[in-house]
Amino acid sequence: MGRLPRDFFARDSLEVAPELLNKVIVFGNCRGRLLEVEAYKGADDPGSHGRRGMTPRNEVMFGPAGRLYVYFTYGMHWCANVVCGADGECSAVLLRAVTPLEGLAEMRTRRPAARRDRDLCSGPAKFTSAFGIDGTHNGSDLATADSGVELFDDGTPPPRDPGRSTRIGLSAGAELPWRWYVRGCDDLSRRG
Repeated sequence: MGRLPRDFFARDSLEVAPELLNKVIVFGNCRGRLLEVEAYKGADDPGSHGRRGMTPRNEVMFGPAGRLYVYFTYGMHWCANVVCGADGECSAVLLRAVTPLEGLAEMRTRRPAARRDRDLCSGPAKFTSAFGIDGTHNGSDLATADSGVELFDDGTPPPRDPGRSTRIGLSAGAELPWRWYVRGCDDLSRRG
């Protein structure tokens, strides 16, 4: 397996997002295949944290590419994004759902409410909880694995015809078809 290089991420989030499908994310003993992602942009995207410019909360979204932008939402959940694009440009891809491959016992310990293995990582907050990713990983460099979070290409290509829809849970920018997913998977946060 080869770790994804920085130049993979240094492109528009709309290009990177569908190509992240079927890549493998690793942290500690946990390993999973990315099944569902959403692209976010800066000022051009009313659903983005960067729509109003850089703040202390979102500054990681502005580069460099290949970093992990982790934020707290609803006062209880962590969500993880892969930063894309050129330095100073706000662009990221939310990691929405993962199929667990290794470390299931550890994931079950972190997510005891999950009744089935397919429920362990079937949403952005479920995934980060199962893997143990939190705010301490904000800014982690995926290209160097400085914090242990890594993204790999194991030779499984992204789907030729991925599912595509509008993003989930947004009011502003909800009409943009910037969600991609692997069709037919049980581990998605939402079907189609």
